[in-house]
Amino acid sequence: MEPLRIFIGYDEEEKTSFHVLVHSILRNARYPISITPLIRKQLSQFHPRPRGPLESTDFSITRFLVPYLSSYYGYSIYMDCDMLCLRDITTIADEIIKQPDKDVLVCQHDYTPSTLLKMGGRMQTTYPRKNWSSFIVFNNDACRTLTFNYVNDAPALDLHRFVWANSIGSLSLNWNWLVGEYPSNPSANILHYTLGLRGDEREWNTEFQMLNEVKVMEV
Repeated sequence: MEPLRIFIGYDEEEKTSFHVLVHSILRNARYPISITPLIRKQLSQFHPRPRGPLESTDFSITRFLVPYLSSYYGYSIYMDCDMLCLRDITTIADEIIKQPDKDVLVCQHDYTPSTLLKMGGRMQTTYPRKNWSSFIVFNNDACRTLTFNYVNDAPALDLHRFVWANSIGSLSLNWNWLVGEYPSNPSANILHYTLGLRGDEREWNTEFQMLNEVKVMEV
């Protein structure tokens, strides 16, 4: 059995969120997984593209390098770091096998942001297919358009709108439940704190406390 490959966007300003997400994935997974942080400075050799003024994180564009980093083989998952995994992420395989002909699988949100600010107090931008790219299942062989040259040169909105994809499959919104934009959902697999953490998020705070307890035990 091959581990499920997961790539997570990494930004120094959001490193706590990254580690909490990783802890939640590892704690719930029943089968082998591999997790790779997308750290911009480690990708600079083939991703010299400067960060644009509307790119709110270091991983706004690097997520689209996942098929290249996966050698265009098998399936890989990309996740924003401001998420929390509440269920076994390897069960997403059940959704993948139903749509083998799709280039990517995403949660196809259809909404307008309710606030002017998002994670980290950054200015919110509105565009078609917003937040579709925050959780992506890549069918890597079908995403060969995403060479590092293409990712370096393509307009950011073209990348995030998936104009490069021939076919886009749909995942249940439970795999990318937008906290603060959608009502509370006990069936959510993954919570996405796209508007940022306000301090009263029970599930995230519980996971953070569990992670801290692990660190204390290790010391």
